[in-house]
Amino acid sequence: MTTPMDNTTPLDPLAQMQHCLAQQQAAYRQQPMPSAAVRIDRLDRLLKMSEDATEQLVSAIAADFGHRSRHETLLAELSMSQAAIRNAKRHLKSWMKARRVSTPLAYQPSSNMLIRQPLGVIGVVAPWNYPYQLSIGPTICAIAAGNRVMIKPSELTPQFSLLLQELIAQYFSPDEITVIVGDAEVAQQFVSLPFDHLVFTGSTAVGRKVAEAAARNLTPVTLELGGKSPAILDPTANIELIMPRLAFAKLINAGQTCIAPDYLMVPTGQSQNVLAALKQAAKTLYPTTASNPDYTSIINTRHYQRLQHLLTDAAQQGASVHTLTGEPSDGSSRKIPPTVVLGVTPNMQIMQEEIFGPILPIMEYRDLDDAIAYINARERPLALYWFGQDRARQQRVLTETISGGVTINDCVWHFAQESQPFGGVGASGQGAYHGEHGFRAFSKEKPVFSQSRLSAIKLLYPPYGAMFARMLALLRIIT
Repeated sequence: MTTPMDNTTPLDPLAQMQHCLAQQQAAYRQQPMPSAAVRIDRLDRLLKMSEDATEQLVSAIAADFGHRSRHETLLAELSMSQAAIRNAKRHLKSWMKARRVSTPLAYQPSSNMLIRQPLGVIGVVAPWNYPYQLSIGPTICAIAAGNRVMIKPSELTPQFSLLLQELIAQYFSPDEITVIVGDAEVAQQFVSLPFDHLVFTGSTAVGRKVAEAAARNLTPVTLELGGKSPAILDPTANIELIMPRLAFAKLINAGQTCIAPDYLMVPTGQSQNVLAALKQAAKTLYPTTASNPDYTSIINTRHYQRLQHLLTDAAQQGASVHTLTGEPSDGSSRKIPPTVVLGVTPNMQIMQEEIFGPILPIMEYRDLDDAIAYINARERPLALYWFGQDRARQQRVLTETISGGVTINDCVWHFAQESQPFGGVGASGQGAYHGEHGFRAFSKEKPVFSQSRLSAIKLLYPPYGAMFARMLALLRIIT
């Protein structure tokens, strides 16, 4: 990357990033509270960029994956991002308003209010699996809140990253939004910069390193991580209705989705019935895989081999592996057919690490206590899915487990709700964004107390005596 304002010898990557940060910090100081009109203009340009460059983005992402379903990119990347922009524009003026806050009787007739101010410069580190959506999603919230943004896309999607850098430079000045392209070392340097807030989406292991690097600058972080998101099939669930929904959520982007159902828990004795229903659902969605333009490839050879190793390890330990379409994996296209693994045990690797592929282990549970205990004995997941009609049992799952978010009788769609916060908990992340929740995450909500001219607080001033005692006693009554 070269600096648009620098015609001399290009700087090294760290110096380049430091220059970009200083440029954005200076711009923030000159305009610390952009008007609604300025923010809406930035959102409009972001929306126009995504609309004008749709086919370029689709092609670049497909090239990075080897093959990426065009329709999946349109749905999961562009459509969702555009909906988020429109939602932010619709509600922006309301989000920006100062809020009146109630004032305790003891301090009246003074008043309280809450002002939402931009933090400054927001750093966004995006992953490879949904490179556009997870670069632009946090950016939407950040610029709506009045901030400047620096984006670091994944080095595993190089063609997309270069395109995004080019597009952002066309639609935005470098002191508004800029894109940093580089390898893992550049990413490490990026997260060590003294941002006013840092958003990272990726694995739990890398998230720990990001949090450690940010802590050196006391930079607050939003970590959107992952983990093993369980799906629970209750005996009251309608299998024929549910299985197409589960299959779609598991197989979109070939399972390379942080909130994809990672494993399915079914009542004892139901594995074969569920397998049969999943086979039917998968064949309807994807009659073939290797030559199917709707079915996405695994991102690279390393991840393809990792998934094959998970299947081999499970089979060697006694699990049975079932390809739902009857096709073998294709190493040349890096396509793995929809696969179910039965007879899994907790000690298998497939049950110990996030799968991130089109492979669904099915394990049986004796009763709801058993299912809840299994989930709670492990790290808290980014998502949890419940399929069933029994409201009492559903409520038990909601109240007795902790996860980043929940979808009931379907999967993944809680992510698309701009009125709800999206984020993890524990090992699956911290903080949240989307809609107003993202606006607030990237703002300083400043409390302001305005003292009245008629304040009685002076009665608490020294020298202390009988009046102080009476006032203190009164405070105990009215506060």
